[in-house]
Amino acid sequence: MPRYTSSPLAEHSRALIGRLQTPEGAYPASPTFSAYTGYCWFRDGAFIADAMSAIGEAESAERFFDWCAAVLTSRADRIGWIVAETRAGRPPAGAQMLPARYTFAGGVGDDDWWDFQLDGYGTWLWALVEHVRRHGADTARWEPAIALTVDYLVASWDRSCYDWWEEHSEHVHVSTLACVAAGLEAVADAGLLDGAREDGARAAAAAIRALVQERGTLAGHLVKWLGSTAVDGSLAAALSPLGFVAPGSETGAATLDVLERHLTVDGGTHRYLGDTFFGGGQWPLLSCFLGLAQLAAGDRARAIELYEWAASTATDGLDLPEQVGSHLIAPRMRREWVDRWGTVATPLLWSHAMLLRLGAELDASEPDSDTHSDTAPVLEGLAR
Repeated sequence: MPRYTSSPLAEHSRALIGRLQTPEGAYPASPTFSAYTGYCWFRDGAFIADAMSAIGEAESAERFFDWCAAVLTSRADRIGWIVAETRAGRPPAGAQMLPARYTFAGGVGDDDWWDFQLDGYGTWLWALVEHVRRHGADTARWEPAIALTVDYLVASWDRSCYDWWEEHSEHVHVSTLACVAAGLEAVADAGLLDGAREDGARAAAAAIRALVQERGTLAGHLVKWLGSTAVDGSLAAALSPLGFVAPGSETGAATLDVLERHLTVDGGTHRYLGDTFFGGGQWPLLSCFLGLAQLAAGDRARAIELYEWAASTATDGLDLPEQVGSHLIAPRMRREWVDRWGTVATPLLWSHAMLLRLGAELDASEPDSDTHSDTAPVLEGLAR
C-alpha cells in the first residue's frame, strides 16, 4: 500500500493540481499570488506534468504537453527566424527570444517580466519523454513542437539568460544547462528526431557536458553559473530527476554534500546564499528535489527527512507555500516583497507537484514494494 502518495496531503495535492489545470491544459503557477496569477511557466509546468504522470494522472500530463505544443507551433515562424538569425551571427536580443511564461490561452501577456529563460524548453522535452516511457503515449501530435524546440535550443543553448529564479541574466547557469541537455538527450535517445536534428541535439548536449565539466564545477561539485564559486538549490535537479549527473558519481556526491552544508537547515533548503526574495526563506520544492537526489544516491533515510520537512510546511488547509519564513537569510527584506506583491504564494502548484514526485519515488523504493522506480537510469559523472 503506498504510504506517501495516499496521504491526505498527497490526495489534496493531486486534487488541487487537477482542479486548477485550465481547459487549455496549462498549470497555473499559483491561483491567488498577484505576480503569478494567470500564467503558466514551461519549467514549473513540466515538473508538475512529470509528477502527475508519475502518480498515474496520464491524461493531465498529456493535456499539458498539448498546451506546450500549441504554444510552440503557433510560434513556428518566430522560432525559425531566431534560429536563422543566430546561425547568421546575429542572435536576437533577449526580449525577442521565447518567454518563460505564457497566459493560459498561450499569449505572452502585457506586463514586464524577466522572461528570457531556456531551461523550461529543455524540461518539457525531458518530461514528455519520461511520460512516454511510463505510459507508452503516441508522440505523433507532439513531434512538430519537439522539432521546433530542438532547433531553438541547439541554436541558443550557450547564451546567457535568466535562471530558474528570474535573476542574473548576465550568466550561463548550470541548472539551465542541465535542463537543456537532459531534454536534448531524452528526445534523441527516444528516436523522436530525424537524422540531422538528432546529430545536432547530441552534439549540443555533448558540448554542454564538456562546458560544465570545464567551467561549471569547482572542487568537484556543480556551481551556480559558469565560473562561479557559489551553489544553488536548483542544482539538485541536475542529479535527480533530470539525470544530467549520476547521483552516485563523485560529482554527484560532492554536489549533494555542498547543498546540504551550505543551503539546507533542518531539512529546509534555500535557493542560494545571499537570497533576499521575501527574506530568503526555505523552499519546500527544493527540499523535494534534494530528497529525490538523495534517494537516487541511496540515502533513503535522508530523503524521508527532506520529504517530512516539506510536508510540515503545509497550512491547516493542506496548501503548500512557495517558501517559509522560519529561517530567513535576509529578514529585513521580507517586508519589501510583502508590500510589493502580498504574502508568499500559497498554494504553489510546483511545491505540491514535487512533494508528489518525491512521494512516488519513496513509495516505489519501499523495501517490500513490488513496484519499481520510474526514474530513468543515469550515466556516470558528466561523460556520455
